[in-house]
Amino acid sequence: MTLHLAVALDGAGWHPAAWRDEGTRPDRLFTAGYWAELVLEAERGLLDWVTFEDSLGLQSSRFDAPDDRLDQVRGRLDAVLLASSLAPLTTRIGLIPTTSTTHTEPFHVAIGIASLDHVSRGRAGWRPRVSARPDEAAHFGRRAFPPLDLSDPAIAEHVAKLFGEAADAVEVVRRLWDSWDDDAEIRDVATGRFIDRDRLHYIDFQGEWFSVKGPSITPRSPQGQPLVTSLAHDTLPYEFAARGGDVVYVTPRDREDAEEIVGRVRAAEAAVGRSGPPLKILADLVVFLGGVDRKARLDDLDGAELVSDAHVFVGTADRLAGLLLDWRDAGLDGYRLRPGVLPHDLTAITRVLVPELQSRGAFRRAYETADLRGRLGLSRPPSRYRQAS
Repeated sequence: MTLHLAVALDGAGWHPAAWRDEGTRPDRLFTAGYWAELVLEAERGLLDWVTFEDSLGLQSSRFDAPDDRLDQVRGRLDAVLLASSLAPLTTRIGLIPTTSTTHTEPFHVAIGIASLDHVSRGRAGWRPRVSARPDEAAHFGRRAFPPLDLSDPAIAEHVAKLFGEAADAVEVVRRLWDSWDDDAEIRDVATGRFIDRDRLHYIDFQGEWFSVKGPSITPRSPQGQPLVTSLAHDTLPYEFAARGGDVVYVTPRDREDAEEIVGRVRAAEAAVGRSGPPLKILADLVVFLGGVDRKARLDDLDGAELVSDAHVFVGTADRLAGLLLDWRDAGLDGYRLRPGVLPHDLTAITRVLVPELQSRGAFRRAYETADLRGRLGLSRPPSRYRQAS
């Protein structure tokens, strides 16, 4: 079995001091050319897809609130707009932006990701995430969120409600993607009908957080249902992924931990009664390829050792290849690598790690399919409303 391999792109890289490393171009972080070079390099390396980080607040060294640091990258381009701008420059690489489910209307997300799927001709995905920070809620003024004090039992209930809202948002988005039949556009010049109204469907969703009538304003996209992916660390987000996702990113510390997490994901699928294909499970790793002094120098610049939710790998490409193949036997389908420094570690992935994996028969030598679902062995699902009509 060959591995699935994706990369997570964020700023100058996943180390907070990456922008200060030799060879980086912090003056280009907010230019289209910078991102185009990264994504084209990922496609040159035959990677499955790239993800684009996004949030509703500035990056922070704290998980619960903004900080006052001026020595780290702050600010991002909108992930969906960025992915859409890069789609015409590429032909095979998947493009998966992140959006918040907490303060963003699912109708807007549905048409944005569907538009990306049209523009990319079937290479779009979506990573929904919750936004629990009170400073992010303050941008919108519709709700007031409590401070994220993890010692407060009420916070667990607050986060659970946000995941419930997120699950409904994913369901709404998926229904809107199905609200046009594949053949709804008839373009019949003789009768003057561009669409067949009977092939557009109300979704009539009624839930605790959303009431959405539909249909979408965007025709059904090439994949029908673009890929839905999510990052998960515990039971609640595992179940969220199992309810509405296709891919889940997990964060094991070692092979034994990977095996335990795979078991928990499968248990979450059973708990929510998942009926579709099992989740594809990809492990996240932060990677620094090369000498150990690279990361140490960055830690010194930042004033602290890098702390991450994911395993941090420092070493050579052949050692990383061995780790990936070893952990795969725990039940993983692949990996989403987070380059410590861009473009250095991305280039090391595509030009050193990929050939190493190819030599071991563990990675493709060419793209077999153009669409993202097909790359994962997932069929194009029929519209639920087409079946019912």
